[in-house]
Amino acid sequence: MRGARQGRSCPELIPRRRDARQNLDGRTIPDRMTPTENPLQFDPAKKYRKLPIVALAGRPNVGKSTLFNRLLRERRSITDPTPGVTRDPVEADAFIVGNPVRLVDTGGFKLEREGYDDLVIEKTIDTLERADLIVLVLEAGDPTQEDEQFIDFLRPYRDRLLVVVNKCEGGRGEAASWNLLSYGFDSILTVSAEHGDHISELEKAIIASLDFSAVEVDDDETRDIRVALIGKPNTGKSTLSNRIRGTESSIVSDVPGTTRDVVEGRFVYKKRAFAVLDTAGIRRKSKVTENIEYYSVNRAIKTLDEADIVFLMIDAQEGLTDQDKKIAALAHEKGRGIILVLNKWDTIPQVKNSFEAASDRIHFLFGQMEYAPIVPICALNGTGVDKLLDTALRMYAQLTRKVETGPLNQALEKWLEDFPPPGGAHSHFKIRYATQISSNPVRFVFFTSKPEAVGDTYVAYLRNRFRKDLGFSMIPIDIEMRGSRKDPLAARKEREQRREADNKAHPDRAAAGPEGRPDNPIPAGGAKAKRPYARRRPHG
Repeated sequence: MRGARQGRSCPELIPRRRDARQNLDGRTIPDRMTPTENPLQFDPAKKYRKLPIVALAGRPNVGKSTLFNRLLRERRSITDPTPGVTRDPVEADAFIVGNPVRLVDTGGFKLEREGYDDLVIEKTIDTLERADLIVLVLEAGDPTQEDEQFIDFLRPYRDRLLVVVNKCEGGRGEAASWNLLSYGFDSILTVSAEHGDHISELEKAIIASLDFSAVEVDDDETRDIRVALIGKPNTGKSTLSNRIRGTESSIVSDVPGTTRDVVEGRFVYKKRAFAVLDTAGIRRKSKVTENIEYYSVNRAIKTLDEADIVFLMIDAQEGLTDQDKKIAALAHEKGRGIILVLNKWDTIPQVKNSFEAASDRIHFLFGQMEYAPIVPICALNGTGVDKLLDTALRMYAQLTRKVETGPLNQALEKWLEDFPPPGGAHSHFKIRYATQISSNPVRFVFFTSKPEAVGDTYVAYLRNRFRKDLGFSMIPIDIEMRGSRKDPLAARKEREQRREADNKAHPDRAAAGPEGRPDNPIPAGGAKAKRPYARRRPHG
């Protein structure tokens, strides 16, 4: 950069440049960051893929995560005064000024490093290389030594760099911020991520610097299958995430609690796109004492709302625990597909029927999840991972399956014939018809004469017939009973049947015509005479 201070370069962090200047998904990155006109119109209600990537970078505690949440318009990244809270890159899709982008919050750049800092910076560099736009976040005031070194490090990325000075609420520090132009920046933007000052100007600058020509609509048939890796700490979630993505995006360590934010990544398996959500380990509430871990656990649980399928990671040596059962129950309530993943299976003695014994024990301890498939794997060496992903593909097909009302009610007639509802005076009910109201999660509604009389046993019978006859063997099924008046068409059919039966029993009445029928008591002389009009007498 023109005018940048010399002598503070960081040779061990010189970025690995690509000859073709291409993003990881094959899109070419422009040589110069120039504003582009965007004639495309995007619908916020739709999903899109091949989005331009916007990475937020800077030293720790300058407000990157706060700015990330501000642009995303929701609290996704964990924010805390403690420096270095963000470790793994946190990604999310956002709509900015009517345009879809892929936002990435990166870990802070440090000079003095310890623990995971080297790994954090390595992940940050990988993110910067694949980004279409880098938003350098600085703090109002004089730049620090870390700022200066990071500015020098970003010199090769100047063609796609946007400089933002944060914490300028109410104009504080704006005057001093213009001194940053001496580092060779063409322009700077002053904002306050906490209070929202000048965020709209920043959003316009971001969109003007991006190319949206490669963006495509993400329809239901091609949309990503979203898989959440959830479980107790140190069960191998990050190891599995890196294995199936073929990257080292998630930091892996034997220390429980390494992952804090939800780390999202994408991969393709058998021509099907997946999005994997690597979450923080979930411990019992009594063991969660730090604020950072509290927010990490909340973020992990929240991914159940975003995922299609949950890989519940279980340590094969430890087996199913009460905490695993609570996590599975949460996923079951939300209608998510659940695969019980027995990780570290290579550490179990490989004796005959060992897997069958482990499966039987899990089903015995957790009968509610008997439908959930169990897959043994070793995330470290990849054993069983292909079988796990094949199971996920079959499960997603069941989650998105739709049954037409006609075939469903034909099956229902057979079910009611095989096991009729109870016939007691108070427990008798009639199921008139059923329909599917949603897929993923799968929900069915049964219209019945007395919903309160339908017991759990009969609902369980219907759910089992769904699994056996209609191909929903691996997923949770939600069944709702609603009260309903008799179907008008069915009622008319019943009346006609009664009339035909009565005519056969009493042919003389049928010959007499409608006047003689008991269900149409019209006198022989014609319609009933009208009551004569009575004049109202005046009051008083």
